[in-house]
Amino acid sequence: MSFRGRFAPSPTGRLHLGNARSALLGWLQARAAGGQFLLRVEDLDRARCRPQYVDDLMRDLEWLGLTWDEPLLFQSARDDVYRDAQARLERAGLVYPCFCTRAEIARAASAPHGLSDEGPRYPGTCSRLTAAEISERSRTRAPAWRFRAWPGEVRFVDGLQGPYAQDVETVVGDFVVRRNDGVASYQLAVVVDDAATAITHVLRGEDLLSSTPRQLQLYAALQLTPPEFFHVPLVLGEDGKRLAKREGAFALAELRERGLPAERVLGLLAAWSGLGDGSPTSLEELVRRFRPEALPRTPVVAQERTLVTALGLD
Repeated sequence: MSFRGRFAPSPTGRLHLGNARSALLGWLQARAAGGQFLLRVEDLDRARCRPQYVDDLMRDLEWLGLTWDEPLLFQSARDDVYRDAQARLERAGLVYPCFCTRAEIARAASAPHGLSDEGPRYPGTCSRLTAAEISERSRTRAPAWRFRAWPGEVRFVDGLQGPYAQDVETVVGDFVVRRNDGVASYQLAVVVDDAATAITHVLRGEDLLSSTPRQLQLYAALQLTPPEFFHVPLVLGEDGKRLAKREGAFALAELRERGLPAERVLGLLAAWSGLGDGSPTSLEELVRRFRPEALPRTPVVAQERTLVTALGLD
């Protein structure tokens, strides 16, 4: 199968340099392999996503020259597909309705806290409700739906981080595939979408490494072929926080609107990725230089003064 990569941002704010680095590396990986690069908009969080951010995103990527090969895919338009996948899991007895609130889960959890994106490990409170109990509880509260996590370690080899293993049942417990507001979870949507678009390689931030075992269980349950994974260490600010999430971090739209040359931004992103010395550069040159083994294995710390100087904003 030919190489197919993707960039899948959430339009909850302007694209910042940390996210732009992930987009660039995914694009370079695809182009260096002679493959295709897709763009997916993960806009399931309707309360936070804005059309203006989608417009800015496309302008930013086009400004950098990061073209994509197929029409944009919007997750907000794909709920029927996610419901079909959930129905398959229901028929197999692999998911169940959960009526617990966050507070109830926190009170009931006797094990240590799970991963930050899931909150406390789910103790399985609703996993064995009878049909009568489900009917009764449905009268007063809409349920979330949880996947019955399989016990035992999920192991895989990440292209950058190396061997990784996690016992999902022990660390996370049964995890959500549809929230109680009716929205498909990230874990389900990303698996369904990557499989539907035949993605072969996923390059994304290291903060998503720990979610991969949950996704691999869903791939297996849905009888889908998982891609290869490459989790890139994050770009951090001087305060140790993720650059893309920091208040006041450099947004590409602001740099673009100030008339900054895109080659200067590419040079900075290349330097953060072991692909250059920070000098202005072109995509053509970066494709020639790209080697996955050259990418850093530890977080990059971006000092604000260095950023200002590198981008010529003095």
